[in-house]
Amino acid sequence: MSSSWQKSSYSGGGDGADCIELAVQGGAVLIREGDDPDVVVTTTPAKLRAFILGVKAGEFDHLADA
Repeated sequence: MSSSWQKSSYSGGGDGADCIELAVQGGAVLIREGDDPDVVVTTTPAKLRAFILGVKAGEFDHLADA
């Protein structure tokens, strides 16, 4: 898979510890965790946008206590 991975400037330094990386390939959004780059989740831009809006709205805050 030849994608240009990008991580947030909010991510910690180093080789990818504590970060999520994103790439776009063929209109799909690819997501992986920096410390396990072989596992890739694929979604659509619309679904990722809905997820981010849900995070910002606090819809998943209860999971922090799980």
